[in-house]
Order: sequence, then C-alpha cells, then structure tokens
Amino acid sequence: MTSGPVFFYILIIGKYFSQGSGQDGECSLGYFPCGNITKCLPQLLHCNGVDDCGNRADEDDCVVGSVPVQCFCRGLELDCDETNLRAVPSVSSNVTMMSLRWNLLRKLPPDGFKNYRDLQKLCLQNNKIRSISIYAFRGLYSLTKLYLSHNRITFLKPGVFEGLHRLEWLIIEDNHLSRISPLTFYGLNSLILLVLMNNVLTRLPDKPLCQHMPRLHWLDFEGNHIHNLRNLTFISCSNLTVLYFKKFQYCGYAPHVRSCKPNTDGISSLENLLASIIQRVFVWVVSAVTCFGNIFVICMRPYIRSENKLHAMSIISLCCADCLMGIYLFVIGAFDLKFRGEYNKHAQLWMESIHCRLLGSLAILSTEVSVLLLTFLTLEKYICIVYPFRCLRPGKCRTITVLILIWIVGFIVAFIPLSNKEFFRNYYGTNGVCFPLHSEVTESIGAQIYSVAIFLGINLAAFIIIVFSYGSMFYSVHQSAITATEIPNQIKKEMILAKRFFFIVFTDALCWIPIFVLKFLSLLQVEIPGTITSWVVIFILPINSALNPILYTLTTRPFKEMIHQLWYNYRQRRSIDSKGSQKTYAPSFIWVEMWPLQEMSPELMKPAVFTDACEMSLISQSTRLNSYS
Repeated sequence: MTSGPVFFYILIIGKYFSQGSGQDGECSLGYFPCGNITKCLPQLLHCNGVDDCGNRADEDDCVVGSVPVQCFCRGLELDCDETNLRAVPSVSSNVTMMSLRWNLLRKLPPDGFKNYRDLQKLCLQNNKIRSISIYAFRGLYSLTKLYLSHNRITFLKPGVFEGLHRLEWLIIEDNHLSRISPLTFYGLNSLILLVLMNNVLTRLPDKPLCQHMPRLHWLDFEGNHIHNLRNLTFISCSNLTVLYFKKFQYCGYAPHVRSCKPNTDGISSLENLLASIIQRVFVWVVSAVTCFGNIFVICMRPYIRSENKLHAMSIISLCCADCLMGIYLFVIGAFDLKFRGEYNKHAQLWMESIHCRLLGSLAILSTEVSVLLLTFLTLEKYICIVYPFRCLRPGKCRTITVLILIWIVGFIVAFIPLSNKEFFRNYYGTNGVCFPLHSEVTESIGAQIYSVAIFLGINLAAFIIIVFSYGSMFYSVHQSAITATEIPNQIKKEMILAKRFFFIVFTDALCWIPIFVLKFLSLLQVEIPGTITSWVVIFILPINSALNPILYTLTTRPFKEMIHQLWYNYRQRRSIDSKGSQKTYAPSFIWVEMWPLQEMSPELMKPAVFTDACEMSLISQSTRLNSYS
C-alpha cells in the first residue's frame, strides 16, 4: 500500500529537475537550451550580449540589440555611416560588422571595441582620426578586415595591432602616415593584404619588413617617396606576389616578387632607359639632325664674307646652344644602349649619379640660352623693321656683351640646382632622361618653385615677346605695302614673308605651349601620365634645336643665293675645263648680309656703301620686305 505514494513523489521530483536541467534536450516553458549541453536558461538571458551558457550558445543567431536612433542594422551588421558620431557606439556584443564611415571620430581610445569579440569587419573610413591608442583594438579576436582609409593618422604606435591574429586585410590608404616602426605590424600573423598608398612615407624600418607578417601576399606603397629601400627590405616577404610602388625603379629591391608595378614611368621601363622602340629610334634621329644641322651652319659661316658680323655672331651662338641639345640626346641614347635589358638594376643609381645631373644641366643650358638668343634676335628684327629710322641697333661692343650675359645667365640657371642639394633635392633625377620638367608635385617644394620660375617665368615671357614682335613686324610691313606702287609684286612678297614668320612662331609654339600647359596642370595638382612627359621631353622639346638652323640660315634668301652662286661658279669652271681653255677665276662672291637683309643694285654692292648701323637702317619698307622674302 505504501509503494503507490512513494512512486508518485519520485515522479514529481524527477519532472521538476528535468525542467531545470534540460534532460533529453527539452526545456520547460519560458526556458531555452544551451546548445548540446544539458542546461536551460530563462529566455530573458537570450541575446543579452553576455555569455550565460558558457559556450555562447545563448548569443548565437541573434540580431543586434539596441542601436543609436540614426543607425540601422541588417541582421548582425551595424551601419552608422554619416551619422555625426563622435565616439564608438555601444551596441550588442554579437555584432559581426560595424560601419562607422563619414563620421566625426577624432581618436580611438583604449578598449573602445573590447566587447565586440565576434566583430569580423570594421570600417572607419573618412573620419578625422589623428591618433590611435595602443589598446584601441584590444578584444577584436575575430576581426579579419580593418579599414582606416581617408583619415589624418600620422603615426602608428608599436604593437597597436597586437592581438589581431585573424586580421587578413589592413587598409590605411590616404592618411598622413610619415613613418612606421619595426613593431608597427607586430602580431599580424594572418595578414594577407596591406595597403599604405597615398601617405607621406619617406623611410621604412631598417629591419626586414615582413618579419611579423609571414603570410603577406599583397603590399601597396603607391604614392609614397621612399628613399631608404635596400635589397634586404623585402627579403623576408617570401609569400609576397603583388607589390606596388610610386616609381618603377623601386621594383629592383624586390626581384623575387612576381608582379611589381608600375612597369614604367612613361619614359623608362624595367628593361630599358627608353621604354619604347619609337623613343629609341627618335632620340638618335633627332640627335643626328640637330648636331649635323647646327655644325654645318657653324662651319659654313667662315666662308660667308658678311659685312654684318654681329648678326653672324648671334647665329653662331644660337647654333652652339642648339648643338648642346643634340649632344644631350646622343648621351641619353648611349646610356640607353649601355643599360639595355637590365635598366632596373641601375635605374636608381643612374638618376642619383653626377652624370645624370650634369646631363640635365646641359639640357637646361641649351634650352635657356636658345630661348634667350631667339628673343634677342627677334628684338633686333623688330627694332630694324618697326623703327627703321632710329639708331637703336646695338653696336659690336653691346652685342658681344649681350651674348656673354645670355650664356652667363644660362649657366647660372642650369647649375644652381647642383649647389644646394638640401633645397633642390635630386632636381635632375626625377626621371631617366634627367630633364627637370617636374610635371607632378615632388617632395621638394624648392625644386617645384624653381621649375615653375623657369618654364612659366623666363620661357613664357620670352615666348610672349617673340609672338608680339613678329605680329608687330608683319603689321608694319603690311601697312607699308599698302602704299607701294607695285601692288601685285608687294602682295606676293608679303605672303612669302607671312609664311616665314608663321613657321617661326608656329615651331616656337609647338615646342613651348605643351610645356606651359603641363606646368599649369601640375600647379593645379592634376595627375599627368608619364607617357605625356616622355612625348614632351623626347619628341617636342628638341624641335626648336633641330629646326633653328633651317629657319634662321638654310632657308634664308641670302644663303640660297650663295648656294646658287657657288653652283653657278662650279658649272662655269667645269665648262671652261671641258673646252680645254686656260683656267680663269670668277670674281669672288660677296654676300652682303645685313639685318634686315636688303636687295641692292650692283652699284650699291661696294664694301664702303653703308658703314653705320643707322645708315643701313635708312631703307624703304619695300626693300625690307624684299630682304625677308
């Protein structure tokens, strides 16, 4: 009789314990099981941000709890973009993604994310973050991707990423990061991608870079001018397959990397100083044409007995300056042959060498002296045509003084950058052809200012003077031609003169306008592809040097008349010799070269007709028109 009540009490007690312990995976009403363990907890403890079960089963499959009003969530992902947050928000700890982009965060304090152990992706782009505490990321044991781009970070403290053992992506693009220590990336054992582009890094740690990042595959330093790269810098990066630099020659310090970019700067490549076959052919052709044309004119001058020795002196000076450009291109071509196929091994040493600096100085000397001489010659023409009845032309002493001053100014402009390396840095070593065009904002403000002063100061002013002078000269001649009696003949000569002036101004414009445009764009911080720089330096800049002998000597009327007279004398001698007659000598040809040149009657071809510059300038507009046509 007593066995019945005893059995009943045992049944009641067992049912009570089964409700609290979760046997057989079932919990009583108002409780939930803790995964695969025999434990039940009240539903109030589910998704409260605290691990009550001990195995975090009570926090699985939860959505984010309470969030700031301006934020919103998608499952376990929290989005607080553009919400004017000034601090990291406090939300449920089960969040897996947190986006805080375009906010007002200025610093990351210690333990700001310590409760978010499940956080896998953290986006902090486009804030105003300047400093990051050494313990700012403590507790983010599950974090795999961290974005810190477009902030104001200047320095990362050693060990700041310690504890992020699962981090695979670290993006610190477009900050003000100026240096990193050997321990900056300590603890990033799983890091695969590291982006540091568009910072202001100039030095890397002296120790091997990847000693704390053994799995690193992708590294981006693009936009940084790094000066202390060595062959040992990347020796520990055995898994590195993609590497980006600002300058292609840096790739020589990581020869084991399969893909190193960029491959070229538009002028040079990993293999050759001159990247393309067109550049290599063109540099030799222009060098030969420039040197031959100018040397030919220099050699021909002694055979032209000219009364106007001053103008001849100016032309010879111009040919000497232009010949230097031919020599510059010849040396560039020679070094391209020397480094053929392995330029990347020598690129950095070449651009920092004294040879490159002297070669760049030679190019600038040629350019500036040529520009100043063209301006001087143009002003001479302008004075003689527009003001023919004024004694304004320089005499012998003044002309020699001006020519000497022009060469002195050219030497000063060319060699000043070599005098102060701290101010100008490597002024001539910004590219493989050693020409300081500086089409981008360099690390040296002094070099940028000096380059602008030359190309947008001296050269632009000279170009404006030349264009204005030729325009005024043509207008003056045109006005005189209107009153001339022989209208058809004058119009024909005026058209010839117009064509000649047009080609002189056109070649100057073709050479200098692209350079002026590039300098203006660089001041506006517009990114200019290296290929354009290549075209300017190799294809456009030497145009004047190659064409000046043709424009100012070989196509002029006196030179053509001299060649015609020499050819006539030669045929006369051959005709006399073929007839077996006694050898006679034709009267010597005298080219009366004046500036401006004049057509004179045989009676006026006597040496003592014009003895004074002012006397020579007393000629009619018609005569001056004849001389230039």
